[in-house]
Amino acid sequence: MKLLHVAAALLTLISAQVFSAEETNSDKTTKQGWMWGVGLGVSQDIYKGYDQRIIPLPLIGYQGERLSVIGPFVRYKVADYSGLSFNLLLSPRFAGYDESDSDVFEGMADRDFSLDVGAGISMHKDDWKLETQLLVDALGRSNGYEAKTRFSKKWNYGPIFFEPTLELSYWDANLVDYYYGVRDDERTAFRSAYHAGDSLNSSIDLSVFTPIFAGGMTRLSLKHSWYGSSMRDSPLTDKDTSWSMFISFSKFF
Repeated sequence: MKLLHVAAALLTLISAQVFSAEETNSDKTTKQGWMWGVGLGVSQDIYKGYDQRIIPLPLIGYQGERLSVIGPFVRYKVADYSGLSFNLLLSPRFAGYDESDSDVFEGMADRDFSLDVGAGISMHKDDWKLETQLLVDALGRSNGYEAKTRFSKKWNYGPIFFEPTLELSYWDANLVDYYYGVRDDERTAFRSAYHAGDSLNSSIDLSVFTPIFAGGMTRLSLKHSWYGSSMRDSPLTDKDTSWSMFISFSKFF
C-alpha cells in the first residue's frame, strides 16, 4: 500500500500538470493522440512511520480535443468558450493505509482508496490560468468531498518553460475523519480516539519543462504542501507539511 500511495501522489502531480499544459494551450496546434513516458519520483506523507520513497513510474495517456486521460485520471471537456472551459472529472483517491503500513495503525481498520467524480471550471488567458474543482467520493468510502482552486502562470526562457502553481484545497469533515480520524473502538493506551473536522490545505509547486530532448517533453516538478490543524492534530500524523519531486520524459506515439 505504501508504494501505491506514493505512486498515486506522483501521478496526481504529473497529471495535474499535463492537464494544465493541455488547457493553457488549447488551440488547433495542440498535439493530440497517445503518449507514453517514464518518470522517477520522491514523495513523503504526514502519517507516522511513512519514510520518503524513491520509485520509478511508467506513464501512459491520451490527449484528444475533448477527452484527456493520464493514467487513471480522466477529464472530459464539455464546453469551451473563449478561454473558459467546463470539464467532467474522474479521479482516483489513493489515500489511506493498511494496518501493516506502520506501527501507528496497529489494531485499526484499513482505510481504502476511492474514486472521485466531479466537475471543474478552468479559465485561461495567455499564460495565466485559474481552475476550480469539486470532487465527491463516488464509492462511499468516506462520503466526503474536496473543493480546490489552482492558480498558475507560465513563462519561458527560450525553449525552457517555468510554471509555478498555488493551490488551496478544502476537505470536508467526512473526508478528513475517514483518513485521519481514530474511531472509538480503535483507541489504545498509546493512541487516543480522534474525530477530525474539516481542513483547508495549501500547496505550491514549480514545474520546469522543455521539448528539446528527443522530440518529447522533459519535466521536473517540485511540490510542497501545508495541512490544516485537523490533519496536523491527528494522533496518526507527525508532520505539518509534505513534499514531492518528480522528473519525467513523455512523448506522443
